This record gives sequence, structure tokens and C-alpha cells, in this order.
Amino acid sequence: MHSPTGRRLFRRAAVTTALGALAAGLSLIGPLAPATPAAAASGTFQQVTDFGSNPGNLAMYEYAPTDLPSNAPLVVALHGCTQSASDYHAHSGWQKFADEWGFAVVYPQTSTANNSLSCFSWFDSTTDARGKGEAASVKQMVDTAVAQYGSDRSRVFVTGLSAGGGMTADLLADYPDVFAGGAVDSGLPAQCATTLSAASGCQYSDQNLTPRQWGDKVRNSYPGHAGPWPRLAIWQGTSDTTVVPVNGAELRDQWTDVWGIGQTASSTQDLTGGTTESIYDDSADEPAVALFSVSGMAHGLAVSPGSGADQCGSTGTYYLDYICSSYYTAKFWGLDGSGGGSGSSLPAPSGVTVTGTTDTGASLSWTAVSGAASYDVHRAGAKAGSTTSTSYSDTGLSPGTSYQYTVAAVDSTGAVGTSSAPVTATTTGAGPRCYTDNNYNQVVAGRAHQSGGYTYADGSDQNMGLYNVAVTHTLKETSPGYFVIADTGC
Repeated sequence: MHSPTGRRLFRRAAVTTALGALAAGLSLIGPLAPATPAAAASGTFQQVTDFGSNPGNLAMYEYAPTDLPSNAPLVVALHGCTQSASDYHAHSGWQKFADEWGFAVVYPQTSTANNSLSCFSWFDSTTDARGKGEAASVKQMVDTAVAQYGSDRSRVFVTGLSAGGGMTADLLADYPDVFAGGAVDSGLPAQCATTLSAASGCQYSDQNLTPRQWGDKVRNSYPGHAGPWPRLAIWQGTSDTTVVPVNGAELRDQWTDVWGIGQTASSTQDLTGGTTESIYDDSADEPAVALFSVSGMAHGLAVSPGSGADQCGSTGTYYLDYICSSYYTAKFWGLDGSGGGSGSSLPAPSGVTVTGTTDTGASLSWTAVSGAASYDVHRAGAKAGSTTSTSYSDTGLSPGTSYQYTVAAVDSTGAVGTSSAPVTATTTGAGPRCYTDNNYNQVVAGRAHQSGGYTYADGSDQNMGLYNVAVTHTLKETSPGYFVIADTGC
């Protein structure tokens, strides 16, 4: 049974309090009692005072098991507002898996000197961007820990809760060359807000952006980077009223677009604690994005106290008894030795370019990858074909339509490497026509029909709602006389 804390829904503060919190930097997590670090099973939780110029004015704490071997992974874990590094270390469960699976953990800590509520500034473009402020300080912590422990630079990961989750998404966008993967717990998409005044809109509202627009926020954070991209685990409670559930969907849209894959899950399964796991595979059929939706969970980090292999952490304010998110995140990254989403070691092809289009086709070219036996070409996340050359022509397309492509190198064993950054090809000719009108007029115009008081799109028979003038939809004519609902974009 879930704890009372885990079941409790959060209520928004009064308007004056909310405005005060907004001015202070958004209270994504409420006040907590001071926490004592968990007793170290085989290592020591300690502060590191010298880790670089520290432009973001952060503190660095770390934990590593005794006798940690060189070339081990490194995890960076960011707390939420009003929390501390020791609090996060005590409750999150990361120490357990650092001891069991052999990796070090770095805990950045902000303070009231940066933000009155000790929030990481995920909404401030002067400090959450590559080479700036808090983001640069975290990068210096990574460099210091890698040098100290001899960590494997190809296995550096970052995770965070709430405001720390928002900063995690920013760090993944700023430093895709540093982090192999990330996890955003009850957090927000990368660069959702770039000013304090815009932050509350991200917390509470759907931003109505397309996956491509979300993906561009990542790509624009480090222009010119063509991959590989970090693999992302997203944790979101369905009853979160502080960072509303649409943020989980927006994160999913953002990072699947960056990977050049679709927003339809490759697989789903039910886990403990009312959790549904949805996996989105890359072109090598390896998990690239995972969305963990926790039914009934409010704002916080999912933990599951106990001695079981898949249990961890301890409950507290905003540490909610549902499922050990740290366990499933670590497994998703492959920290348990499973390899996670690793495939071929071949890099992403560079220089992917659209070389020409016709009414029904598109041609691509790219730079050869050393060690590649062939190349897989994906269109909108689905494999369009393969070739042994460095060019490909796709056919059978619709006129006047945009298509997104990625290319991945395949080695002699058949293992598929990292996908390229997506490119868009738009075929020539007249594309699908779109019509926005109320249901009554759509029927009168012959684009829909009514039955039993409801309206249905001609051809697709999609239910458009009641047959009246109060309901409006956009219909796309994908072929003569065949219409589909296209309210989210045409």
C-alpha cells in the first residue's frame, strides 16, 4: 500500500504566495527537515571544495564505494528546491546501487545565494547554457570526479528531481558530448523556459509545441552536434499538480524527435507501484527513451524502501513510496552490467544532406563511416531501406509533404551504430489540403457525415464529436475524399 505521503495531492498556493515563489525562482519542492546522510555501506559521503572556477557558485559532494575500480561509471544527481545534497543522498537510493554495481555519485548543491529557495536555475538562460553558470560548474565537477576516480568518460550520467530534473534536461542538451544518458524525475523539458517569467507556464500548462519544435530546443543548445545523443528516462506522476503530467509527454516528444524516432512506443509493460513503462527504440532496436508513468503519484521522487533487489531509498517529504525509480533508471542506463541501450560502436554518419526531391521521392547523401558494411535509412522512425553506398533514394512518397530522415551505419556483424541527426525533405507538388471549420459546416461541405447526433470524418470515419456549430476541427485530405483529424498540425 502506498504511504499517505505518496497518495497526497499537492494544492497550489494562494496567488500572492505563488507570485512570491515565482519571483524567488519557483518553489518546485516545499520545505524539508534537514536530513542526515545515509550511513555509508562501503564508502564516504564528503564535500569536494576545489573543483574549478565554479562560475555557478555551487557546492560539490560525492560518494564512491571503497576500492572503486578505474573505468567505472559516474552518476551526477541533482536535488530539488530547498533540498540539499545530503538529503538527496539519504533518500534517493543511489548509494545502494553505487555499492552494488560499482560507480561513483556526484551531488551538486545550490544554495539561497543563487536562489532564495535553493532551486537549480533551469529557467535562466544565463546560467543553464553550455559553458555558463551552474551548467559549467556541473561540467567542472564531472571533470574533477573523472580525474579523481579514473571514471569512464563514455559512461557519465545525470539525473535530477523537479528543478534538478529541469536542470538535468538542460545539461543533456548543453553537453550531449559529456553525458551518455539522463533521467528527469518530475521535471521539465530542456530549455522549456529561458526566463523566470515563463517558468510557471512550463510547470502548469501544455506549451503546444510540436516534437520538432521541442527537439530544436535541444539541437540549438549545442549547434553542430550530430550525435550520439543521450538516452533518457522520464519519471512522471499522473497526479502531479506542481509539474503537471504533460511535461512527461513533452519530454518524450522532445527526445524522441532528437533521436529521429516516432512518438509511438515500441513496447509497454506494467511495473510495480502502478507504474507503466513505455519504451521508444532507436534505429538499432535499442531503448533510446523510456517514459515511466506512475499512477496516482503526486510531485516527488518515486522510492520503495525495503531490502529487495528492486527496492531502495527512504520516504520523506516528496520521496514517495511507489517504486524504486533509481533501480529502473540505473538498469536503463546499463549500470547493472546489462549494457543498457548499447549497440554497435560505430558513430553517427556526418554530413547527412537532402540532395534532391520530386513529387514522390527524396534523395540523401552522407559521409562514409569507417568500419561500416552498410547503412540503414529511417523515415519518421521506421526503416525505409538500407544501402551499401553513401546515398539513398526514397520513393512512393506523397506530394508536398515533409519527411524526417536519419541514417545509421551497420557493421559487419549486423550491429547498428548511432543514428545521425534528423534531416527533413519536403517533396514537390501540391500537398494535402486542410480545412478548419465547425462540425456542421464540415458536413455541409462534404468532408464529414453525421450519424446519431455525432460527426465522422469521411474516409477515416474518425469521431469528431457532436454534430453542431460549437465543435471545431481541422481535417486533412490525405487522398481524394479521405479525411483525417489534424488538430495538432497540418
